[in-house]
Amino acid sequence: MNEIGYPSMITALPAAKIPFAGVCGWVAGNATHQVAFLELESVGEVPEHSHAEQWGVVIEGCMELTIDGETRSLGPGDSYHIPAQVPHSARIVTRVRAIDVFAEPDRFAVEDSP
Repeated sequence: MNEIGYPSMITALPAAKIPFAGVCGWVAGNATHQVAFLELESVGEVPEHSHAEQWGVVIEGCMELTIDGETRSLGPGDSYHIPAQVPHSARIVTRVRAIDVFAEPDRFAVEDSP
């Protein structure tokens, strides 16, 4: 896996406040959507939760994503769609980089600027 991570044009975006240990990200958006560039350490489980519609793609790494009780293994190039308010969870097998698009403008709050 590429250990470089996202380029500075991404990490210069506002940092997301993410409530899961070992997960960080940077966000961009508009009045209706938010795009999150995520990095997830091999943290094990991301607990089941739900929110507005989400679409994403795995850039690097491996994870298992359970959507409404159905589990899929995902790797680089695999995409996923989570309908609004459908319960989902993940098991992060290796370090993962993913890009997620949320059908809500404020899925993640942002960190205060230094």
